[in-house]
Amino acid sequence: MKLTGERVTTPEGGFNPTWQRHVAAYQQIATFMGGEPLLDLGCGVGHSFTLLGRKQTIGLDFDLDALRGQPRPVVRADMRRIPLAADSIRSVSSVQSLEHVPDPERTVAEVARVLTADGVAVFVTPNRLTFGRPDEIIDPWHFVEFDAAQLRALCQPEFGTVEIWGLFGSKNYLEFQNGELAKLERILRLDPLRLRRFLPRRGWQWGYSFMLERSRGEGKPVHPLASTITPDDFFLGQDTIDDCLDLIAVCREPVKR
Repeated sequence: MKLTGERVTTPEGGFNPTWQRHVAAYQQIATFMGGEPLLDLGCGVGHSFTLLGRKQTIGLDFDLDALRGQPRPVVRADMRRIPLAADSIRSVSSVQSLEHVPDPERTVAEVARVLTADGVAVFVTPNRLTFGRPDEIIDPWHFVEFDAAQLRALCQPEFGTVEIWGLFGSKNYLEFQNGELAKLERILRLDPLRLRRFLPRRGWQWGYSFMLERSRGEGKPVHPLASTITPDDFFLGQDTIDDCLDLIAVCREPVKR
């Protein structure tokens, strides 16, 4: 697949830490998942769905290229309009997908609709307080980013029980991340008036992807820690939730309307 900033497609070079962070998310949320079938929402290339356990899974994504070749049933669809019957799914995983739609409340409502009464949905999304800048969405593929209170508020209208966890990083990962954030700040200082706000989204996406290719693409020098990051560099917790890398909402008791 063509390299863009939209989705994780390779563990090579400077992309390894992001890839491993996704792998770790799938690995860690497996303990929360309920029965099957399990809907893997916004699944992308499906690189880690097997970590959800020995469950019958269905991959759903809007990108047909991402779905090609996956060894499981797949559905090409907008996750705000899930083409499955009500009360037909017992588990839903959504890893780094909620932030990619402008109206994530529609996705959450659809998840509640397709879940059985005893079903479990788990949403993983970047913590806006530690991702990029807390006061500005830098990633042009993100329409919205959440802190813990905002994620809870998004899910509560559709679920009777919402539990918030965080995915935290090791000292090595945080050192890598701090280096990347420092690099980002150097780039953003070239635009002190924040004229980027007036760029068409597609133009900003092209520029963002170009910068990723230049800094992390094949053959480019990368941070010395990049290749050392593994899923073991990440762990779950609920203390100091504002400091986590990714927020995890574990949602039960879907509201039926």
